[in-house]
Amino acid sequence: MEQSTRINRWRRTFGYAVGVSLVLLPGLSWGLELGTTPSTERRETISLADAAIRALQHNLDISISRQTKESRQADITVEQAKFDPTLSVNGQYNRTVNPLNRPVFGFSQGTLNNIQTFDQRNHSVTLDATTNLPTGGNVDLNYSPSRTNVSGAQACFGQPPNTPGCTGGSFLFNPSWTGGLALTFTQPLLRNAGIDVTKTFIRVAQNNAIVEEHVFRDRVLTVLATMEQTYWEVVFANENLKVAEAAMKAAQELLATNRAKAKAGIMSIVDVLQAEAAVASRVEQILVADKAIRDQEDQLRRLLNPAEEDLRQDLRLTPLDQPIMTLEPISLQEAIDTAIEQRPEIAQAMKNMETSDLNTKFAKNQILPTLSFQGTMGMAGLGKDYSNSLNNNFSGDFYNYGAGLVLSYPLGNRSAWSTYNKRQLEEKNAEASLVSVRQQIIVGVREAVRRVQTDFKRIETTRSARIMAEKQLQAEQERLKVGLSTTRFVLDFQRDLATAQGKELRATVDYNKSLSNLARHKATTLDRYNLQLN
Repeated sequence: MEQSTRINRWRRTFGYAVGVSLVLLPGLSWGLELGTTPSTERRETISLADAAIRALQHNLDISISRQTKESRQADITVEQAKFDPTLSVNGQYNRTVNPLNRPVFGFSQGTLNNIQTFDQRNHSVTLDATTNLPTGGNVDLNYSPSRTNVSGAQACFGQPPNTPGCTGGSFLFNPSWTGGLALTFTQPLLRNAGIDVTKTFIRVAQNNAIVEEHVFRDRVLTVLATMEQTYWEVVFANENLKVAEAAMKAAQELLATNRAKAKAGIMSIVDVLQAEAAVASRVEQILVADKAIRDQEDQLRRLLNPAEEDLRQDLRLTPLDQPIMTLEPISLQEAIDTAIEQRPEIAQAMKNMETSDLNTKFAKNQILPTLSFQGTMGMAGLGKDYSNSLNNNFSGDFYNYGAGLVLSYPLGNRSAWSTYNKRQLEEKNAEASLVSVRQQIIVGVREAVRRVQTDFKRIETTRSARIMAEKQLQAEQERLKVGLSTTRFVLDFQRDLATAQGKELRATVDYNKSLSNLARHKATTLDRYNLQLN
């Protein structure tokens, strides 16, 4: 009776195992098909250097930063243009017809007995050239020739006074031509005086342009570093898939061996079930690893900034570069010195501090009162025609000149003092920012160096753990062959080996990412690709 019960229990167990196998096998086959590459996919191999060039050529952030840098160059031209000369021309024609109620010299004489018409026409042209001087002064040159013609019903221009209908004398010249040439010079002596003051905003614009160049370089370094980190993640994802495939192959071989032994009656069906469950678990790991590859490839493709139409296509990227596994010699102090010398943030902070100093000096100058020297000189001419007027104008017979000082000062001058105090605070903040940036860079480099050293030690440690896992698995497999172990123990050691291989791979990739991170902290990423920014 007891023997019959054991037989029935074994039959139920065997039937359950067969049912589970029938359920799992289609799933395993389906999972393996998912890992294959569809025929619509295209594959492209890419090296780290090629990825760097493509990322720099098409990156949108770099394009924006480049345009911003160019706009800063335009600001310099705007400030320099304030010293460009200005030429203006003003031409006018005016006619005035007025009734006379009193005698006009040269037009009428004596008592007016009726209303006379005074018709005056004036043609004038004004040529004016002015420019600002680097000393803060201003020079203005003005030349204004004009023609005046007077006519009326009772005029006797150029005729004797006793001419019938003529009641008065005539003008000296009618029409008359007059000309005036004037040179005016204004020079501040206190506020806004001197080349250093007048060129303050040009130098500020130049500093801003230099700062933007360093911002652009910082953006380039960031793009390259991000691309490198993503590239090594693609490498890790591909290698991790190989580890998962190797683990599944080992589980499949164990399953085939267990099935053969179970068929021969020297192994229980439970061992077969354990092997089948392990194969199913390995398939799931392959699916996850394949998804990770595709996710990382999409991230790398996004950094390469292809056209939207290309991004829609199903393209697989295969990295060519293999991770570095040798320790590069690193000097902490040399790394810090290199970072202090080359980091864009240092140059930005120094230029910002220089700009703050310029603004402070300018604000201090604005506290002074306004004291300006003004000088003018000119020549005048009069003639019956333009040629005669021009000759008289430059003959030197008719001239004028003058000079003077103008002083003004707002009582209290609170606006200028407040601006000066504000600029002093900004200058102190700029100095503190430079100190803070230097400290952050030093700490960041120290951490980056430690990370490189730690990750290399992780490679050595995980390699030893992987070798031990291989030996343990090999020994357990030998024990299983002679019946001293079980399938469960072998599967556990297989899992431990896959885990150790994954950790070794993770440590290797992290080491290469740490090298990239250290180069970013030292600002030497461009040197690794022999690239220069124009």
